Amino acid sequence: MRQPKPKEWQSKDYSQQRIADYKPFMFVDGEGVRCSIYVSGCLFACEGCFNKAIQNFKYGTPYTKELEDQIMADIGHDSVQGLTLLGGEPFLNTDVCLSLVNRLRREFGDKKDVWSWSGYTFEQLLEETDDKLALLSKIDILVDGPFEQDKLDLTLQFRGSSNQRIIDVPKSLAAGKAVIWDKCLDSHKYNQPSPIKKRKETVADTRRDY
Repeated sequence: MRQPKPKEWQSKDYSQQRIADYKPFMFVDGEGVRCSIYVSGCLFACEGCFNKAIQNFKYGTPYTKELEDQIMADIGHDSVQGLTLLGGEPFLNTDVCLSLVNRLRREFGDKKDVWSWSGYTFEQLLEETDDKLALLSKIDILVDGPFEQDKLDLTLQFRGSSNQRIIDVPKSLAAGKAVIWDKCLDSHKYNQPSPIKKRKETVADTRRDY
């Protein structure tokens, strides 16, 4: 598994704006019924990754306006709670993810929520580039941290290894530290990560700038 220095990996240097898969009306990628988009490309290279093929930034097909229109139409169904960003690594595909999330916020406001999985921790993202911070500011729930094979636990809620956390992003940005989602059923199983110095500025005030 690889770990970047702050701002070392930038979406503009790696993203090919390609999509590995889109799955509407899912029940496993977060709370409620969700529309899930899997972006192509990841640099973390976690051992045991279950989506290893889509670590390649050239995998899949180009992201298109037609696909975005379809996703918005699907999310508009009353039964759908929101959008989920997976991969690959969403924060290394910020052009795609911001286009989609910004449109969701314009069309649905806070009526639909956004979940994202990321190999970055919340603390790492606070030290990252402006595009990553912009995406973070518009996410409701972040499942953070790389998958760690030696911490595999198949009983965990919405995650694969015990280092990963389910984070309430708005509360975390307001508090300046990671706040666990209040609906997490097994927060006692977390292996707490080593603290990382957070940036002085937060993006709480820009979260709803859409």
